[in-house]
Amino acid sequence: MSDGPRSDGVSPDDASDTRRQNRFGPSRGDLTFRAAFAVAGLAMTGFALVWRGLPQGPGGWEAIMISVVFFGGTLIWSLRRLIRRDYPDT
Repeated sequence: MSDGPRSDGVSPDDASDTRRQNRFGPSRGDLTFRAAFAVAGLAMTGFALVWRGLPQGPGGWEAIMISVVFFGGTLIWSLRRLIRRDYPDT
């Protein structure tokens, strides 16, 4: 193998680093805010269930499921990126 640049534009030094940093994603502060916002949203959904009780119709269950999927997915996505340190170094 030659020590020159590869055809895909990655230098040989960068090729050995299997974990690549994301240069254009949200910052660590953005991810932390999103995770906190998701926790607050899930807490408010839980509070609404305790306060109002379980829904009686399909529309109420649909609203709860959309809320849980949105806030839960945001929390999982944010925590995953924070744990893997997949954010740009500023």
